[in-house]
Amino acid sequence: MIVTEINRLFGLKYPIFQGGMAWISNGQLAAAVSNAGGLGVISSINEGEEALRREITTCRSLLHNPDFPFAINVMLMSPQAQAAADIAVEMQVPVVITGAGLPTPYMKKWLAAGIKVVPVVPSTGIAKMAARLGACAVIAEGGESGGHVGDLTTMVLTPQVADAVSIPVIAAGGIADGRGVAASLMLGAAGVQCGTCFLTAKECGVHANYKQKIFQAKDIDTIVTGKRLGHPVRSLKNAFSRQFADMEYNTNLSDQEIESFGAGALRRAALEGDVQNGSVMAGQCAAMLHEEKTAQQIIVDMFAQAEHVLACAGKFLTEEESHA
Repeated sequence: MIVTEINRLFGLKYPIFQGGMAWISNGQLAAAVSNAGGLGVISSINEGEEALRREITTCRSLLHNPDFPFAINVMLMSPQAQAAADIAVEMQVPVVITGAGLPTPYMKKWLAAGIKVVPVVPSTGIAKMAARLGACAVIAEGGESGGHVGDLTTMVLTPQVADAVSIPVIAAGGIADGRGVAASLMLGAAGVQCGTCFLTAKECGVHANYKQKIFQAKDIDTIVTGKRLGHPVRSLKNAFSRQFADMEYNTNLSDQEIESFGAGALRRAALEGDVQNGSVMAGQCAAMLHEEKTAQQIIVDMFAQAEHVLACAGKFLTEEESHA
């Protein structure tokens, strides 16, 4: 059994967080992950304030134990961030995960309400600032992940963040099996966050076409677009992402025109199933996923493999030969 400070800090059976994916991470998926012993996460930017309240209520109603923890994800650059911050306090959400910046304006009230705050960080500098603000842990997310990404890879970011802060570090980006979990622990992380693999969970309500696109992915099938706009996003290659990439290099187009082209693209793919003209956000590990499993199967299989990998690590060590 793999036990780290993440298990103890959040009351988890397994040190794994589910990624907060817009239009996808709802109360049903979050409850399934939390019931399986991980930390389920609800996206706060799906359909407004009432929808968030509804998903939190749904999650709580599906938990096998009312003490099982769950979280909401607050994208700080979203116009709904303030409302989501208030709802977290109002509905006594136990954990808040933040992305796209530092949660400075909300930390005081969250901490006063007893909420554990875990920012996603793309660099050691941001990680240090998050720790000073009172974060109880940070998620070091590498550019292999799906959705909004930074420049550094998980392999190099995780150990540097682990060296930079004294709070626990959760590795994210490109992790889809137990080998990734074991590697993350060896890099200094105390747990992992996974998004793409939970897209394939039976409890995930994403459109069937989206899941099938994941299962069909090859190792070179993702692309990063949006760098020109200042918020790069990793998704699977399709008609939409290729055209978006072409538009970024077209100097005759304004940033506003490109932004308009991308508006609503994730919703088209995730809810409507248009995986050619929508944005199919997924990480580079998509090609490692081949079948639909329950959230519990995903987690149990992942950590069983991680335990096996770690138990076998000693085979690489030999006693130093003596020299006469």
